[in-house]
Amino acid sequence: MPMHAQEIEDLLRESFPDAKIIVEGSDGVHMSAMVVDESFRGKNRVQQQRAVFAALKGKMDGANAELHALALTTKAPD
Repeated sequence: MPMHAQEIEDLLRESFPDAKIIVEGSDGVHMSAMVVDESFRGKNRVQQQRAVFAALKGKMDGANAELHALALTTKAPD
């Protein structure tokens, strides 16, 4: 079952409660997200993206994934 933008944002908000989070996409399968959070400061892009994927709690894993593609932008606040 495809995921809606609000569902993705809700999952991300659990791990990043103070982040600026923008999730876009309307097909429920191919989405984009921007997550700006202080916890990313000092981490490289791979570490930041791993933290985001961990927050999605397996929703992108395996053949029965609910989310198949997520274009991801992560950074610490300016």
